Amino acid sequence: MSLTLHTALISTMVMVSAADGDMTDREFKTIGEIVKTLPVFSEYNEEHLLADAESAMQLLGGIEGLSNIAIKIKAVLPKKLHDTAYALACDIAVCDGQLSQEELRLLEVLRHGLDVDRLTAAAIERGSAIRFVRL
Repeated sequence: MSLTLHTALISTMVMVSAADGDMTDREFKTIGEIVKTLPVFSEYNEEHLLADAESAMQLLGGIEGLSNIAIKIKAVLPKKLHDTAYALACDIAVCDGQLSQEELRLLEVLRHGLDVDRLTAAAIERGSAIRFVRL
């Protein structure tokens, strides 16, 4: 899979969703909502989402390490979208109300791979937690 700007962003979300071995319906629905509503996806053809998500899953199933995938994602994204990619990953991690150790580890790999500083990461993580709080 050769990454484009959009598939790189989708890959970050799929990676976190699949980190614990189970991509939940809520996670996939949230990915779809993000793709439909965020301006960064305004030029993206939503009809490609399922195929792009499947390609991202195949990328994860390959022999490349997660750090190498994060490096590829970073190489495709302009610097101004590194924080955005991390924020999207955080949103998917918390959207189902469960945060597994695997997801936390993957977020750490993405944070380092995308060079998101600790303070920015903390703010993004807190924002995601607040947006997806449940009663």
